[in-house]
Amino acid sequence: MPARDAEVTVLRRHADGFSPRDLDEAGVQTVVTAADLRAAQAAVRNVTAADDVLGYIVDLAQATRQSPSVQLGASPRAATALLATAKAWAWLGGSPAITPDHVQTMLLPTWRHRLRLRPDAELEGVSVEALLQSILQQTRVPL
Repeated sequence: MPARDAEVTVLRRHADGFSPRDLDEAGVQTVVTAADLRAAQAAVRNVTAADDVLGYIVDLAQATRQSPSVQLGASPRAATALLATAKAWAWLGGSPAITPDHVQTMLLPTWRHRLRLRPDAELEGVSVEALLQSILQQTRVPL
């Protein structure tokens, strides 16, 4: 939480007419254009994924669904999201194809909010992060 004085300053700015939607007034500067973003999206679509890596993503998703600690596991849509984030991560690193390392790197940020643990597992101190780390360790990684 911000300090009280900082919150009063924020409220003062709003009371005086500040609009967070006015990006120029907020001091926000353009870093990339819409065309730059479209070009990046197109480049990410060109990152390839081998069948064994796609199978790895499916195996990870199925492992969440089979875990006794999980009430709601990773859906096929979650698997698609992991594929998309792994492709973006690969592109950012200059790789033309995703690897298991890309999948592993993006698993937590992509799935952390998508799983629901059983109440008894939460009471026992199980966390989604620990569960996903365990699944990563137990799932066979393609070569």
